[in-house]
Amino acid sequence: MFESVKTAPPDPILGLSEAFARDPRPHKINLSVGVFKDAAGKTPVLGVVKDAEQRLLAEETSKGYKPIEGDPEFGKLVRGLLFGDASPLVGDGRAVTAHTPGGTGALRVAADYLRAQHPGASVWVSDPTWVNHPKVFEAAGLAVRTYPYFDAAGNRVDFDAMLAALGAAPAGDVILLHGGCHNPTGADLSRAQWQGVAKLLAERKLLPLVDFAYQGFGTGLEEDAEGVRLVAAELPEILVCSSFSKNFGLYNERTGALTALAGTPEVANAVLSQLKSCIRANYSNPPAHGGAIVRAVLADPVLRKRWVVELAEMRDRINGMRREFVKQLEAKGAKGNFGFIAEQRGMFSFSGLTKAQVERLRDDFAIYAVGSGRINVAGMTPANIGPLTDAIVAVLG
Repeated sequence: MFESVKTAPPDPILGLSEAFARDPRPHKINLSVGVFKDAAGKTPVLGVVKDAEQRLLAEETSKGYKPIEGDPEFGKLVRGLLFGDASPLVGDGRAVTAHTPGGTGALRVAADYLRAQHPGASVWVSDPTWVNHPKVFEAAGLAVRTYPYFDAAGNRVDFDAMLAALGAAPAGDVILLHGGCHNPTGADLSRAQWQGVAKLLAERKLLPLVDFAYQGFGTGLEEDAEGVRLVAAELPEILVCSSFSKNFGLYNERTGALTALAGTPEVANAVLSQLKSCIRANYSNPPAHGGAIVRAVLADPVLRKRWVVELAEMRDRINGMRREFVKQLEAKGAKGNFGFIAEQRGMFSFSGLTKAQVERLRDDFAIYAVGSGRINVAGMTPANIGPLTDAIVAVLG
């Protein structure tokens, strides 16, 4: 049976990392995969995470299964991050949370739930969006459609086109929104634009599904949650997918969460029961260690304060590299205006580089980026920013 199986094409992002690993050139630079790098080019373990792990190891007494939806205290703390610790949604029963294997796991559980409970719904994703978004929903058997999001000529959100498309979406469809630090463009909605989107979704009876993978990487934990909170204030029902890969550095621990907000606690519990049914048929119950780290840090005021500081240091490093990248390109006479990159938020940016220019960066300079021109700003370091900007000036001609 296996002899008829054809080789699948490489993943457009992870496949680049595999090619990067095989590249023998010592000066190679990886701007493709979405992981944070420190100034030395390493993906660090946060100090507060190390300390939390030591505490957990000392106190651990069992390796027993977690509940299907995970630790209830973990869920409560996640809701506090999303809606604010003082929000009634943290504990009034209208919002429920399932601990998932990473943000991607949260998306897949949401997809399975939607396919089972709302099989006629289409999922609308931004154009462009993270390349894995359509795959996750299509794999669950859902129809995927797109709405305009980015004006490449103006390097900004094409808000009018976005609203026009969403205004034509049928009632009952699902609208995937990036909670902040839009992947791949780095261009986020303003407060007024979030309010406009929330009002439109409510009027059109559309279900928002917010992918919130980078809380704290934009402006700050509270500021980055503004969009989610505006939507939650306007609509009685939303789904939010959280990831702790970036803001806790828990990439290989695969720690995420899916939170559902409903009109009443009774409806929320019914939704949770169906989420648990989807989880049971998939991975049964979540891995414990990453969630335990997040719980330990968020529940302890001292550890939480340290985490906020370390998160700010990561965010400041990314924003600092954005500014330095633009400064060096301008100083070296690069063709075009790259100032927009300093104004964007999060790890990613649409650089404006063409596919041919990206290929030349890889072939001639050992610089790896996604074919769309998306670059991971967190992959820039003080040591590689000079050669990187020299190479970009060269390919721009």
